[in-house]
Amino acid sequence: MKSVRKIIKIDEELCDGCGQCVPDCAEGSLKIIDGKAKLVADNLCDGLGACLGACPQGALQVIEREADEFDEEAVEEYLAEEKKKAESARAPKTMDCGCASTHIQSFKPVSPCQSANMPQGLPSAGAAGTGLSHWPVQIRLVPPTAPFLQNADLLIAADCSAVAARNFQEKYLDGKAVMMGCPKFDDAEMYVDRFADILKNCNLQSITVLIMEVPCCSAMNVIVKRAIDKSGVSIAVEQITLSVKGEEVARKSW
Repeated sequence: MKSVRKIIKIDEELCDGCGQCVPDCAEGSLKIIDGKAKLVADNLCDGLGACLGACPQGALQVIEREADEFDEEAVEEYLAEEKKKAESARAPKTMDCGCASTHIQSFKPVSPCQSANMPQGLPSAGAAGTGLSHWPVQIRLVPPTAPFLQNADLLIAADCSAVAARNFQEKYLDGKAVMMGCPKFDDAEMYVDRFADILKNCNLQSITVLIMEVPCCSAMNVIVKRAIDKSGVSIAVEQITLSVKGEEVARKSW
């Protein structure tokens, strides 16, 4: 049944898809779809505007318009279904790309002889020619049970950082397990659940968050903070911010 009531409106011209509004919606009615915040369904939005203060661009407002009535039962069903999807994503029999979980690989360090014969300037931490110590690297493809996460120093890197930073492997990757993704285009809630599971089960030693200075990248910090809160684990986090030219513009711990 429709009626004129208060409901969230999203200005897509102002929205940059940062995702910071999503965690503040307890009903789960907001999602990042195609790089923009979207209202999943009118009946999932209570119109109270708890998400308004989270938007750095001022793209959200409460308006009055004709809409389906807010439905608490529909909210409960929707959240239960989203939880099932998240649980399924946390323990897949195959990775999201369709590859079997046996495709997870940890690379042995090169021998001193191999290292001596590598061209100067190449890192020697992992397989010959790369500082990468494992595969896969995408956040949504790395299960919390991956052996290379145990007792690891974890680098959580925004996708663009590896292209922007000329010395990405030598300066940021060396000696760390890495998980990469885009907080603007990927599923933020899945990220939160996956990192929370990793924190609870893998005894991480530290986390480094490497992001770009663009607004959408700041959502990665929100994701990691929420995962830490959800896991109840205390861990040292260093945040490094790069300019779009790959220059390091900020470094802080929290």
